[in-house]
Parts: sequence; structure tokens; C-alpha cells
Amino acid sequence: MQHTQLVWDFPTRAFHWLLVLSFTGAYISGDSERYRDIHLALGYLFAGLLLFRLIWGFMGTHYARFSEFIYTPKQVVLYLRSLLNPQPIHYVGHNPAGAWMIFILLALGITIALSGISLYWELGGESVAEDFLEELHEFAANAMLAAVFIHIAGVVVSSVLHKENLPRSMVTGLKTLSEGKPIEHSYPIVGALLVLVSVGFVIGYLMIS
Repeated sequence: MQHTQLVWDFPTRAFHWLLVLSFTGAYISGDSERYRDIHLALGYLFAGLLLFRLIWGFMGTHYARFSEFIYTPKQVVLYLRSLLNPQPIHYVGHNPAGAWMIFILLALGITIALSGISLYWELGGESVAEDFLEELHEFAANAMLAAVFIHIAGVVVSSVLHKENLPRSMVTGLKTLSEGKPIEHSYPIVGALLVLVSVGFVIGYLMIS
């Protein structure tokens, strides 16, 4: 018997959409000197959100914790093969392929953040190092954009095959499931603070810059 269950807590959902907005805005404004302050504000926000997710990956609710979605290459292959079957393997939280993509996105995001901050504060020192950091920053950003498109395609495929609306569940936090244990708390205050601090930071940064 299927029930609507709370799977994604509010901080995880807030992080997800704030990261989407910050990366999109920073990527679009990255090549224009006119929008340099916007790029920097969103870049700092992007870095702060990644830091939050790393912390929440150890302190968050069950399905948000990294320990819940660490899968071996064999499990990833088995899951991908199951997609060819009428009833593919189903996971309450992140499936193996999605989990690996999350770690890839986090790794690319951290690379983008560290290289960007190093460039802005001239931590590279010599021009050779600065050129390397600039190329690394641009490469990681483009790689992350490509990974995002792959991620979106995977979400669409999974939504169709599993007959569930994954984007909607990342908005509401709810999934209709016949198995699995729902989380008990959504931590709305933590999520609300994350949103307020994020918006306040960007507005404040742009006002004083």
C-alpha cells in the first residue's frame, strides 16, 4: 500500500534550489565586467551553500546524509541495467547513479569556489599560477554545466521509469512510496534561515560594493 511520505527535509530542498539559482546567475554574469559584483556575490553564496551542504551531509536527516547514498561502482552498474527492465530497482532516497552525480557536482562546485576565491584574492601569486587558476575555474564551471544537463536528463528518465515526479518531490519533500521510512522532522527553521541569510547576503553585498 502506497503512502505519501516526507523524504527531503526543508534545508536540503532550500540548498538545492538556492544552488541552482546561484550557479546559474554566476555562470551567466561571469564573462561581463559590468556584472562583476553580481558574479562575486553569487560566487560567495555558491561557496557558502556548498559549505552548508558538506555540514548537512553529516548532521542532516536520514536521506540527506552522505552515509545514506554511498554506492559502489557495481551498484551503479546494476541500477543502470535495471532501468532496461519493466520494474527497475527503486530507492527511497538518491539512487546510485544520482548519488554519484551529486558527489561529482559537489567536487566540481568546490573546485569552482576555491579557484574563484583564489583568483579574486590573488592567492596564486605569479601570473602563471593565476592563468592556471583562471583556466581551472572556467573548465570546472563548464564541466559543472555539462554535469547539470546530464543530471536533469537522469531526473527526467527516472521520473518516467519510476512513475514519480522527482522535481516536485524536491519542492514539497514528499514521495509516494510503498516502502521506506519517512523522516520525522523537516527542520523548517534551519531551511528558512538558510534562505534568509542567502538573500540577505546577496542584497547586502551588492549594496556595499
